[in-house]
Amino acid sequence: MDALAGLLDGPRARGAFLLRMVMEPPWSVRIEDRAPLCLMSMTDGEARIVPAAGADPVLLRPGDIAIARGPHPYTVADTTGTAPHAVIGPGGICTTLHGEPLSESMQLGVRTWGNAPDGSAAMLIGTYLLDGEISRRLLDALPPLLRLPSGGRVGPLLTLLDEEISKDEPGQSVVLDRLLDLLLIAALRTWFARPGAEAPAWYRAMGDPVVGQALRLLQTDPAHPWTVAALAARIGVSRAGLARRFTELVGEPPMAYLTGRRLAVAADLLRETDATVEAVARKVGYSQSFAFSTAFKRVRGVSPQEYRSSGLLKRQRTLPGS
Repeated sequence: MDALAGLLDGPRARGAFLLRMVMEPPWSVRIEDRAPLCLMSMTDGEARIVPAAGADPVLLRPGDIAIARGPHPYTVADTTGTAPHAVIGPGGICTTLHGEPLSESMQLGVRTWGNAPDGSAAMLIGTYLLDGEISRRLLDALPPLLRLPSGGRVGPLLTLLDEEISKDEPGQSVVLDRLLDLLLIAALRTWFARPGAEAPAWYRAMGDPVVGQALRLLQTDPAHPWTVAALAARIGVSRAGLARRFTELVGEPPMAYLTGRRLAVAADLLRETDATVEAVARKVGYSQSFAFSTAFKRVRGVSPQEYRSSGLLKRQRTLPGS
């Protein structure tokens, strides 16, 4: 398992907010859903994404992909001069600027929404509604808003998503969730591989013959009782050499990275499963729940149980209609 796959292998999209937005100018929508990540792509027409004050608008043409990293608000419009007429809040709830509901009046069919059934602008939107703690390192490596031009490996996935998004068949939400995940992975690969890209250290380190092996071992089996000596022996290098090179390329020592990985996996298990704290502790390599709880609270600031409770409350608040 490589670093990028490891980061995306936790709580993948589950009941993600996916729709096709169809608009006829003038139109403008303010996004205030505080979602951690949103992918947008035009299939017809153009749109401008206007981020926080001071940042330049991003123009989207057919086939282009934009990825917006929350929780900061932004506006999607036909032109930068069009004032917002709708607001998208948590869970995809749509209202006027005065809070009046708009979801039903702008419903155009299965997962299709907008102000005109035959509008000249159409956009595919896929939103991850909840934070995936295992991907915190990835989210921190992304700018608030990025754009990828049309073409490349993402094109066929966009075509497939466009074909599937309006279907209403058994298991359709799962199909769409997986397509969104594949699209995200393909887009991020393209983003990090572009000329002049400043990929994060952990991503670049995967290409190192020594550190790359170490990262794959820690990603694949974080519950194993690893030590730097054991890791070095598995790879066939000296303990000191591994520790020095790992810290130099990744930015932290191997065992610090492992602790972060274990606690990230634990955070996802606490929010996405019903496993007890004791079971979660064992699953990520802690033989005693007390030691796990102490480490978790030191890093997260709350106990595992408090973290789970806050996650349940947040999920309830982001469910459509809540």
